[in-house]
Amino acid sequence: MKKLMTQILIGMGVFAMTPGIVGHSAETRPDFRLVRLQQFFEQKRAPIQHLAPDFIEAADRHDLDWRLLPGISIVESSGGKYKKNNNIFGWGNGDRKFPTVRHGIYTVANNLSTSKYYRNKDTDRILKTYNPRPEYLKRVREVMSEIGPDPEDTSD
Repeated sequence: MKKLMTQILIGMGVFAMTPGIVGHSAETRPDFRLVRLQQFFEQKRAPIQHLAPDFIEAADRHDLDWRLLPGISIVESSGGKYKKNNNIFGWGNGDRKFPTVRHGIYTVANNLSTSKYYRNKDTDRILKTYNPRPEYLKRVREVMSEIGPDPEDTSD
């Protein structure tokens, strides 16, 4: 239910409701993932910064780590600086054409979630299938760590 609510709120304006202090009404604050991703893209001078909400929405819609697609985009095209045919992911050996970068985000997210090559795999297995070179997994994981905390890491 929480995930569904987050998706709805992101789609409505990229805001999530958080509980306020006891005795006060709930306050609205930006989804930390969106803020962090926008900051990250800004630091990298990535021309895809304005698409940060789409990365979050696509990840939530397809139950992917929110940092995966941005991480791949940085490794493959420096965050869209060196894209070809609106393909910021190197999808299809870089030959796949997308009508828009946004369309590519949702298409790749869908494929990483539902295609027979990727479905039911964790993030590392997705990356190993995406590009089997060990250094690729390591590099994308480094970028993902730079973007933000691992949502599966519950250690404090």
